[in-house]
Amino acid sequence: MPSLHAHWRMEYIQAPRFPETKRPFTDLPALGNDREALIVYRSPLSYLMLNRFPYNPGHLLAIPFREISDLEQLTPEESADLMATLTFGKRLLQAAMNPDGVNVGFNLGSAAGGSIPHLHGHLVPRWNGDNNFMPVLGQTRVLPQALDQTWERLHATAATLSAR
Repeated sequence: MPSLHAHWRMEYIQAPRFPETKRPFTDLPALGNDREALIVYRSPLSYLMLNRFPYNPGHLLAIPFREISDLEQLTPEESADLMATLTFGKRLLQAAMNPDGVNVGFNLGSAAGGSIPHLHGHLVPRWNGDNNFMPVLGQTRVLPQALDQTWERLHATAATLSAR
């Protein structure tokens, strides 16, 4: 049987996990430690964080601070802020990671893949040729960068972009 060696992943596997919570998207911003929570940017009504289980390096989540589960529950102000945060996230990914494209979307409801009942949008950076045989044949994703390194890069770029 062939083996894939990714020795650098052991640090991630053995790292302490957050306490289990039924409301991670509400609890994480309240931690007061954006690095630990993987939050790279805060706007007045929403925030961007790295996905802990990314499809690609830089996979971001855009999340309103108020706990809601559907787009129709957003106030007009929250809707405008969330769209501005998504747009900022795309600009951030372009500046920090230079992808060839970005997938943007929402999984609304459990049948659509929504695993956490709190509204959140996904921004997944994509590069030409980034999808290979591993996810298809090996049911394995190969991520070339650790979450903490990606956080450092995006957080620094977010600070620069938001200061403009």
